[in-house]
Amino acid sequence: MNKSLVYLQSGGPTSVINSSLYGAIKEAKRNQNIDKILGSLNGIEGLISNDLIDLGKEEEETIELLKQTPGAILGSSRYKLPSFYGDDVYKSILNTINKHNIGYIIVNGGNDSMDTCNKLSKFFALNKLDVNVVGVPKTVDNDLAFTDHCNGFGSAAKYVINTVKSICVDASCYKKGKVIVIEIMGRNAGWLTASIDLLSFPYRPDLIYLPEVKLDLSSLLDEVNSLYRKKGYIVIAFSEGVSLFSSYKDEQVDSFGHNKLEGSGEQIAKLIHEKLSLPTRSIILSIPQRADPFLISKVDQEEAINCGKYAIMGALNNENGKMVAINRISSRPYKVGYEFVDVSKIANVEKKIPSSFMKNSYEMSNDFKEYLTPLIEGETPIKFKNGIFEIASLKKIKA
Repeated sequence: MNKSLVYLQSGGPTSVINSSLYGAIKEAKRNQNIDKILGSLNGIEGLISNDLIDLGKEEEETIELLKQTPGAILGSSRYKLPSFYGDDVYKSILNTINKHNIGYIIVNGGNDSMDTCNKLSKFFALNKLDVNVVGVPKTVDNDLAFTDHCNGFGSAAKYVINTVKSICVDASCYKKGKVIVIEIMGRNAGWLTASIDLLSFPYRPDLIYLPEVKLDLSSLLDEVNSLYRKKGYIVIAFSEGVSLFSSYKDEQVDSFGHNKLEGSGEQIAKLIHEKLSLPTRSIILSIPQRADPFLISKVDQEEAINCGKYAIMGALNNENGKMVAINRISSRPYKVGYEFVDVSKIANVEKKIPSSFMKNSYEMSNDFKEYLTPLIEGETPIKFKNGIFEIASLKKIKA
């Protein structure tokens, strides 16, 4: 008997998270061994509460629009599954699995989502259930281990690079300007902030601060003061996870115990103003880094689609408790392959920038530039209607 497939999205969205869903749907429709293609609303919570929709009944035009639709169209979640497999939550999941004859689960997400993937596969194995669970990598933070890079990072980097360049151009207009502090996403890894090193002076930030480099406050203030006296304005790129500002972390935490980090850029701008009496402005790039559909990298989108396809192929080929990983074969010409890695090696592990990618505290090495450049290349077409970009709108027919 053919079994059904369920796809769930989890964690923070990216501009290509729905491209992976597109690839999965396309591949699943090609395979006669799959009964129904289902979507779990709001990540694992949909599987727990039996809140599933039939993706096989969506219009083809809607499926095509997934490629330019930001956000997680199935809804996301940061729900943490309990470590105790006897918990009632797993009984609810089992009821949903049995009700819909589900044999394949695809989990699209980052570190915490791979924790979900890992726990599900172990639960099914413990109960001798024939259900294959496969993960699809997704995070703008680019901090998943055992994959060359993550779906969503290339597009986010492309957005950050071009947006920061625009800010630098604007800042240069004034003979006497401000100290502009740009806060960039990435949590405890500085990949996104480091990406702006592809820019060249004068339209590149004067100072770059990453979580991987211990920051000395007095040195920061000295450098800011000296540069401002010389130039009349400064642009600083500041990663949200810089450790110096741990005391400024928001008291809000998610179910995985992660602090909300947004606000460190604003705090450093305030500190510079107080200590140096210089005019400052704080700019938080925030959600557009992960949601902008206009600067989607063609390479990023194609790889996201491929990861969705490979997840389906892997699940049908009895890969279980694995994540699709991108394996770089060469950078010039750019070429990658895809493989499956045990999620137990990936779950809750952060991959930070290696020292080989760092030239010094403020500059990245040529190896890093060679690593990053192909990931942001190529543009994707966007469909507009009356001057406004279109997005997919699911009918959400209950399964």
